[in-house]
Amino acid sequence: MNLLLILHTLIRERHVSRSAAALDMSQPAMSRALQRLRESLGDPILVRTQSGYDLSSRARTMAPELAAILRSLEQLVAPPYFAPELDDGLIRITGLDLELGIYLPELFKRMRVLAPNMRLETVRQEDDSFPMLERDEVHFSLSGLAPLSAESHLHRRVLDEMPTVCLMAAEHPLAERTFTSAEYAQAPHGLVSITGKGPGTMDQVLAEHGLSRTVALRLSGFTSVGDFCEGSDLLFTLPLRLAERIAAGRNLVIRELPYELKRPPVCFYLYWHERYHQDPRMQWFREQFILSTRASESHHLLHKD
Repeated sequence: MNLLLILHTLIRERHVSRSAAALDMSQPAMSRALQRLRESLGDPILVRTQSGYDLSSRARTMAPELAAILRSLEQLVAPPYFAPELDDGLIRITGLDLELGIYLPELFKRMRVLAPNMRLETVRQEDDSFPMLERDEVHFSLSGLAPLSAESHLHRRVLDEMPTVCLMAAEHPLAERTFTSAEYAQAPHGLVSITGKGPGTMDQVLAEHGLSRTVALRLSGFTSVGDFCEGSDLLFTLPLRLAERIAAGRNLVIRELPYELKRPPVCFYLYWHERYHQDPRMQWFREQFILSTRASESHHLLHKD
């Protein structure tokens, strides 16, 4: 590579001393490099004339092709250029319908302004979305879960965090008053289980206090929670933002959990694979996702106030 650059400079300058100065080399070093090139190519490259040096026939032939090769190499190693206003790439993301419905609309509106030709596609989530990232079926996964096993090739950023709350019908016996942990446990519960396996997180929390609950209904997604909850005696324990989305326009209320059952806030993460960690389009998309989430949260707080 160094010799190609030296050859290009020698052809351009047609002089050893000027070539050395152009590349910040000593003249002896440039002379040695010229000798190596002559031996490698079997050609003098520079030939003496009455007016100085001139190019050999082969050097003249190589000049345009060598210049094109060096330009291509410069483009290859240059930092990737990304212009969102011109980009027409496709971003694929997976997640649960309700989660995508909460976080993607604001992001998409932002994309339509900053990157009007960029496209967004949601992909149906499997029981575990992390293998979808591994198989390169999607670029991103929006999830409140963690990988079942340590995934060193996955990256994530926190998009949102919120408390866990109770969602119930407005006429539910516990809707109008503060209730105890025992009353919470005695009520019939609805459970959203994405994987369809094992107990819910609240079952573990209740067990720590010597309590248990009856799960009368187990659902595989959040879409129908409002239909089952409204007008029934079921309690659903959900992250706040999801509960608010489900309760909107329905005869449902949101109540705090008993103090001793409260746990640290639930986090929603944006996951992506190592293969896209340095990709400029994906870096831009991640930043826009974070910014749109913050803007949505500010709007939510203002509207709530």
